[in-house]
Amino acid sequence: MNRVVLVTGGSRGIGLAIARRFAEAGDRVAVTYNSSPPPNGVFGVKCDVTSSEDVDAAFSAIEEHFGAPVEILVSNAGITRDTLLLRMSETAFSEVIDANLTAAYRVTKRAAQQMLRARRGRIIYVSSVVGLLGAAGQANYAASKAGLVGLARSLARELGSRSITVNVVAPGPVATDMTAALSEDRLAEITAAVPLARMAEPDEIAGVVTFLASDDAAYITGAVIPVDGGLGMGH
Repeated sequence: MNRVVLVTGGSRGIGLAIARRFAEAGDRVAVTYNSSPPPNGVFGVKCDVTSSEDVDAAFSAIEEHFGAPVEILVSNAGITRDTLLLRMSETAFSEVIDANLTAAYRVTKRAAQQMLRARRGRIIYVSSVVGLLGAAGQANYAASKAGLVGLARSLARELGSRSITVNVVAPGPVATDMTAALSEDRLAEITAAVPLARMAEPDEIAGVVTFLASDDAAYITGAVIPVDGGLGMGH
């Protein structure tokens, strides 16, 4: 493999695991980050995915660095602003939609320009089981992650004739820095709801993402692949 891969929000957690998986396969990998740069050895571009200007500049920097356009896009960047509906400000709702859903539109539109010319490409959105199940206190996050499914399936129909696939990975609870900060009681509550009785490791999400970008997945598009230990089965 020697493809150009972009993972948004790839400086840590799931995004970094995805970036490393692609790099191990021989691909040329770039990640975007907003606050924390990636570790040494990972090519990072600072980018606020809520800014179209930043997104365009990031793609230009990646194209210049690798001398080729992005062939595989993994839209992973996202935020949370959890609170119950009656306490949720309109700003908290709109910020999550912008960073998680509208940002996916921005990076996809920029990547698709070159993919259409090349008549090939892979687009993968990192959603969440919450987008399928819902969760109290996460109306904004769930709406943004559910929106990725509609976006992906619409674009799968729109871009499929050019051999561009668009798919969604929907992780369940994952062992990251964010979940490590939770109390033992809360962690126990989360894992008790999962049939496999544990959280996923970031590399388990990365494995499914890299599969969707492989030749073996060339005939898969518009799919939602759960990687959730059975938490969302039936949805």
